[in-house]
Amino acid sequence: MSEQMVDVVGLVTVVVEPLIEHKESLEIIPSETSEGNILIELNVHEEDVGKVIGRQGRVIKAIRTLARAAASRMDAHVEVELID
Repeated sequence: MSEQMVDVVGLVTVVVEPLIEHKESLEIIPSETSEGNILIELNVHEEDVGKVIGRQGRVIKAIRTLARAAASRMDAHVEVELID
């Protein structure tokens, strides 16, 4: 795993953990796409999905924005997806 991926995964972890109640079920799966982009998949407990999405998707959108901003400083592209 590249240093860029570790930094972005750490950022996403720090942002998501305080939002959820079932921290033991938090799973963050980083991978690299065929285009060289970073893909971060979030898997949370079903009771915490609404908290991570937020009203009208504002929380997940903010998480994506933060991750993209952090990755852009390292000339990388990142996508954050929530897995049901």
